[in-house]
Amino acid sequence: MPPGGGAPRSPEYRLSLGALQGLRQDLLQDAFAYRPLPKTATDGPLTRRLRGRLREYAAYAPHAVVTAAALLALWGGSVASGTSDGPLAWLSGLVCAVPVLITLVRPVGAFWMSMAATPVMAALGSSWSDWPWLPGAFICHLSVLVFVAIRTRPRTAAWMWAVTALYGFLAETGFSGGHYSTNSAPMLVLSALALLAVSVWHIRRQARQEVTAQQTVTAHERSRRTLLEERTTIARELHDVVAHHMSVVAIQAEAAPYRVENPPEELERAFATIRENAVAALTELRRVLGVVRAEDYEAPDAPQPTLADLDTLLANVREAGLTVGKAVTGAVRELPPGVELSAYRIVQEALSNTLRHAPGATARVEVSYVLGGLGLRVVNGPIPQGSLVKPSPGAGHGITGMRERVTMLNGEMTTGPTDEGGYEVAVFLPVTAGPSEGDA
Repeated sequence: MPPGGGAPRSPEYRLSLGALQGLRQDLLQDAFAYRPLPKTATDGPLTRRLRGRLREYAAYAPHAVVTAAALLALWGGSVASGTSDGPLAWLSGLVCAVPVLITLVRPVGAFWMSMAATPVMAALGSSWSDWPWLPGAFICHLSVLVFVAIRTRPRTAAWMWAVTALYGFLAETGFSGGHYSTNSAPMLVLSALALLAVSVWHIRRQARQEVTAQQTVTAHERSRRTLLEERTTIARELHDVVAHHMSVVAIQAEAAPYRVENPPEELERAFATIRENAVAALTELRRVLGVVRAEDYEAPDAPQPTLADLDTLLANVREAGLTVGKAVTGAVRELPPGVELSAYRIVQEALSNTLRHAPGATARVEVSYVLGGLGLRVVNGPIPQGSLVKPSPGAGHGITGMRERVTMLNGEMTTGPTDEGGYEVAVFLPVTAGPSEGDA
């Protein structure tokens, strides 16, 4: 119901009201707002080839095009429009050129100035064969329509064409002075074709921007999903490792009193407290980390791999065609299970990346047991010349997974190409010094 309680409005009325509101928004509201034409980007296929000042000047190419169109309108208004010579001819040229130049700063206002300049030029002209669009006005208005359409949107172009058609109809029917030779039809046809081309360009550019934005969002979501999956995998593996050791602690604490004949009461209470704390920690661990398990996830039957299994891993990649060497420095010692597992997975992923992205190259794995932590370095050489196997494309999620493992252990990781043309992954995983390490 309408606000006054009268009869409901018809669809035609609502459509007309919406059309008038669109006209007001596009051509009347803030028609003379200041909107300077920005410089164009210089990273296109042609402009990026330019150097120095030429590339800087290329940013003003749209301004140069508008200026050239204004000079053409100036010539059409002062020479080709049939006005008298002298100051009046120059005034006619300026009347045609100014609206074109105004499109640089006030595009919609330039359209109305062009509409106002058209009857002025028609009144100044002496040839009825060009009624109602004298050459200067024709060039001026057509240029303004195109430039304003480029700077606005397709709906605004449609409104400008409709206003132009209405003016042509009124000029032909009411002010033709009995002459039937008019040029509104060429104006409407040419402007329709030009505005249609500009509208198609707008639609294609908007579609391209939407596709690019969607691809960016998709890539971001894919990277985020990969990161979450990697965190889930790490949490599962840590759950399996820590839960195993906590279970062993609980069992040993329960069995320890029976290994001592007549144990003191304090010792039994201490072992009972240890067992209770281990069971409570194990329960809390399963509650927190167990939620990341998928419904179809099954804990591995075999123990999680450690650095002691590196030789088996290197043998597997050698069978896959990768020539890889291994070097171990420092005193080999047992590290916390989480560090051992993460170090193994990092080396595994780095070698997988070498197989995928540098087929035929050689690789080297360096494991350094240093004071306060573990150092890893996996480096591969360049792809040999004439290699028949092409690198496989990848999204870089392997690097993301390795970095996530290092971050969770408060470690450091650097990656990048080498001077020889290969690639290097360097990792340091800190390890808190235990009693045995401190005694050493």
